[in-house]
Amino acid sequence: MKLIMKTEFDNLKNNNAHSYQSDSNGDKQVLKIYYQETLIAKKIKLKKSIRYFAIEDYSSYLTDE
Repeated sequence: MKLIMKTEFDNLKNNNAHSYQSDSNGDKQVLKIYYQETLIAKKIKLKKSIRYFAIEDYSSYLTDE
């Protein structure tokens, strides 16, 4: 997985073809985005830090906006 921009992550999250799951453990929150059963992106929020990650070919899952 590699770092991506917030706008790209939001594009993946807002796509109706994708599902997402949220996990929380103390100060750490993780939001994972799936296409069918495949994990394509995740957002990790730890205290005040937010990072967005996606698989190498995530651009094929982006919609045209």
